[in-house]
Amino acid sequence: MASRYDLMNDLMSRGLHRVWKDIMITTLNPPKNEAPFALIDVAGGTGDIAFRAAKAAGSGFRATVCDINTDMLDVGRNRAPRVISTSRFRSSRAMRKRWRFPTAPLTPTPSRSGSATCRGIDAALREAYRVLRPGSRFLCLEFSTVDVPGLDRLYDFFSFKVIPPLGRAVTGDADSYQYLVESIRKFSQANAFAEMIRAAAFRG
Repeated sequence: MASRYDLMNDLMSRGLHRVWKDIMITTLNPPKNEAPFALIDVAGGTGDIAFRAAKAAGSGFRATVCDINTDMLDVGRNRAPRVISTSRFRSSRAMRKRWRFPTAPLTPTPSRSGSATCRGIDAALREAYRVLRPGSRFLCLEFSTVDVPGLDRLYDFFSFKVIPPLGRAVTGDADSYQYLVESIRKFSQANAFAEMIRAAAFRG
């Protein structure tokens, strides 16, 4: 159930996802004045990143949240009037030949990507670069693997033996969370992903 998506994030990360997202917004550092500032949140789910950015930004802020899951977008859309009025929620895959986002009005535009569950990451990064206006920023918040001996086995046990059954109990959907933990293991390590970002012409 989409209405329990954020609860699952709390249970899977023991609440740490909230800290990670707060750090992301601090890194983003949106302007506090009336300067135009737009955010495109790819794989944005229920919009929690956009809502955090809205609270930190000035009156010039607006957001576009896109996700393939229309149920989660509906949850975010229902929350939006209480948090931010200048937001749009659009159903969209993270990987498509051309993202239908105008570039000119977006100044600047950070973006987040659900990279681990995205097929064709290289092409998606190139498309993100095309969409973002010069001077904009690309931010990616993503799970990774653990390379600490002992902790890696505990992490694998929790991922494969706890998260899918937990997903079934909380949301009625074990398959999506099984796919999630499997896709994280196939995702590039940090250094390799950084090289993919550079290959897409981003600079940092």
